[in-house]
Amino acid sequence: MTDAVLVLNVGSSTLKFSVFPALAKVTGNDWLVRGKIEKIGPDASMTVTQAGCATSDVRLEHVTSHPQALAFLLAWIREHLTHCNIVMAGHRVVHGGLRYTAPVKVDAAILGALRELIPLAPLHQPSCLAGIEALFAMDPDLTQVACFDTAFHHTLPLPEATFALPRKFTEQGVRRYGFHGLSYEYIASVLPDYLGPAAEGRVIVAHLGSGASMCAMLNRQSIATTMSFTPLDGLPMGTRCGSIDPGAILYLVEQKGLSPDAVNKMLYHDSGLLGISGISDDMRTLLASKQGSAGEAVDFFVYHVARELGSLAAALGGVDAIVFTGGIGEHAAEIRRRVLAGAVWLGVKTADDTGPRLTTSDSPVSAWVIPTNEELVIARASIEIAGASDGSVVG
Repeated sequence: MTDAVLVLNVGSSTLKFSVFPALAKVTGNDWLVRGKIEKIGPDASMTVTQAGCATSDVRLEHVTSHPQALAFLLAWIREHLTHCNIVMAGHRVVHGGLRYTAPVKVDAAILGALRELIPLAPLHQPSCLAGIEALFAMDPDLTQVACFDTAFHHTLPLPEATFALPRKFTEQGVRRYGFHGLSYEYIASVLPDYLGPAAEGRVIVAHLGSGASMCAMLNRQSIATTMSFTPLDGLPMGTRCGSIDPGAILYLVEQKGLSPDAVNKMLYHDSGLLGISGISDDMRTLLASKQGSAGEAVDFFVYHVARELGSLAAALGGVDAIVFTGGIGEHAAEIRRRVLAGAVWLGVKTADDTGPRLTTSDSPVSAWVIPTNEELVIARASIEIAGASDGSVVG
């Protein structure tokens, strides 16, 4: 039997998963299974790819909750990976607060502490923790590791990490945390493979997807980022508004009579690309649409990515390289082209967008598209915490 780690990224109605062998030096090519359970509820389905096999789609009946989805997944793994023994699970947890700046083995006390952070990431944290709780209910002795999206940004300097609020609130944890850290951690780990010595220089990474943020790195560490106290801030996203004047929120509450719940729903679920276009939160749909509001949403997104690029370049005192990653960053060549067209003032000289390099060899600022791999980061962290010996985990 091969010891293996189950990696989970649980969303409000989705469950992304992968299985890696619990090897001390596991690589991105070592995955055994990966896939996603979507639309958890009456229309749930699973898309799964087993290494060396074609991708298959499975309709799931009677899977209307995250615990049922996990139970189905574990049964599927036992049936199809008969040579594997799941000895640990690694989880993407969006918020680690001030305390958790590195992956941690989860116990009841830590789970309780993470529940207290739900108000800081109400769209993500409950689902993250639901996966941990469901696995504990099924197997209380299974080693579970939480890997935090905020952890990579614990290197933010004081002027970047704080708000201009009374100090007592800063001391209570009202500050900039930053997110998408698992993605940025992976990109930082592979930058030398693409950039060579320039990887230690001034690099701006754009993680663009349904959730979107950007990060300025120096010596492959985060020194500035666009998201802050919650995953709501910064760039406009699929359904999230991004940066907004706090006074606009006060106005909506005090003058327009919106309740806190109504404002929460609007900012997290009804804004962003969906709110501007009135059509869709999916960039692919908007790029293909002929409707004017779709074009306005795309223009808005590109403008703010380009604007944040300038802001992060200022934080770095210049820029040596730009990296695109995430669903939009990796697959939407049109968005990359338009963002880089607006970065000519930085010294960008674009080439054919075939990747991974997007700029000419003599461009003062190089640009790249690099696929991210958050799952590998989680697998490696889980294996390290559980302890590895002779290529397999010590249980």
